Amino acid sequence: MAGGVRYFGLMKRMAICCLMLFALLQGAAGVPAALAADDQPKEGEGSVYYVVPVRNTIDNGLFNIIERAFAEAERKGAKGIVLDINTLGGLVDSALDIGEFIRSSQIPTVAHISGKAASAGSYIALNAQKIVMEPGSSIGAAAVVDSSGKEVESAKTVGFWAGEMRAAAELRGRNPEIAQAMADKTKGVDLPAINRSFSKGEIVALTAEEALKVGYADKVASGVEEAVKLISGGEANPKIVTYAPSFAEKLARFLTNPYVMPVLLLVGIAGVAIEIFVPGFGLPGLIGVTGFALYFFGHYVEGFAGVEEIALFVAGIVLLIIEVFLPSFGILGIAGIVCIISGVVLAAANTESAWLSLGIAFAAAIVVVAIFVKIFKHRGIWNKFILREQLKTEQGYVSNAPKEHLLGKEGVSLTPLRPAGTVKIHEDRIDVVTSGEFIEADRKVVVILIEGGRVVVRELK
Repeated sequence: MAGGVRYFGLMKRMAICCLMLFALLQGAAGVPAALAADDQPKEGEGSVYYVVPVRNTIDNGLFNIIERAFAEAERKGAKGIVLDINTLGGLVDSALDIGEFIRSSQIPTVAHISGKAASAGSYIALNAQKIVMEPGSSIGAAAVVDSSGKEVESAKTVGFWAGEMRAAAELRGRNPEIAQAMADKTKGVDLPAINRSFSKGEIVALTAEEALKVGYADKVASGVEEAVKLISGGEANPKIVTYAPSFAEKLARFLTNPYVMPVLLLVGIAGVAIEIFVPGFGLPGLIGVTGFALYFFGHYVEGFAGVEEIALFVAGIVLLIIEVFLPSFGILGIAGIVCIISGVVLAAANTESAWLSLGIAFAAAIVVVAIFVKIFKHRGIWNKFILREQLKTEQGYVSNAPKEHLLGKEGVSLTPLRPAGTVKIHEDRIDVVTSGEFIEADRKVVVILIEGGRVVVRELK
């Protein structure tokens, strides 16, 4: 009965947490529509121009922010978009997606480089129709590096990325050799316009003034207003709207960071496992479900996960709980694990990154759960299936009435002893055994040994 109470209590907590998760996701679903205020130009103002910050690491989250910003700008009838770039780069895949999205947009774009447009940032800038650079800014240094920051030497990878850089430059009428040399140090390029030659082994990076002279910047000026003038043709009183990601978007971008994902999964796996194997606390289960909720919330807002992946994950959790309390020889447990892993992996933008995060989290969770179970082993769920109670003599429990007082007493055999039988000692009938010999009925016997409840007799001659 107690196990059933714990089972339904755990199911109730899990159900409440799942409802909270779906409520969060439903609220997040309305984020894009709620972002925009009334940005229509007022009387005396010119056309609307959007400024979209491109900051920090370029990743899938940034792509989703740019996608929403462009959609909002289109709804507001914006005449142009300024990409305010200051980044050291990021994921190549995300940069390629952003570049393709910029090229396919019907709204004119201009890249305003306010700091650095390095690596993937330079590729995004090259896809814009115009480039404005502030004094002291730079563009280039687009060599491919791995997660540890080490430069990738693979000719295939470098060649592909250099080709994409070259194609972006050609599209906007810029010297493709420079873009290729920004990504591939084996190429080198001679730039007489700035009296400089980049030899093989050097990666090209240009200052604002150098970029202007070689045709990689259309203007060097301070402030996004100058970029708006360039794209608007000098329109008077343009209305400049800076797109600001909502709190939900900022949180989602943080939660989908490759370094944060393993932590959320660790919290989720460890919390739920502790609640299942050491029930009764409640808090670990709540924390665990919160970790998973934040994981799916971030990926849902970023547009990577849908309700299907979340439903798959919840089904997996339910199957695991049922397996613990209603064993099915592992069938439900295996199905639950498959559902959980599938939900987590399918919800992520990058399958490889999801597998890596899940592996790290699972390994760490084993250690955490093992420590917790060792400390609270007396509360483990396995105690339901193991009889640990002991009825000790010291506590007043005895399996047989004590018979030590019979030692040396004489009696008469009531039945033949072959070798077991019954004797009468005083007025008591006692079950006894002999040492192996046969004793007939109505013979005198004497008790020679008491072993717990075993009474041994021999015949008196």
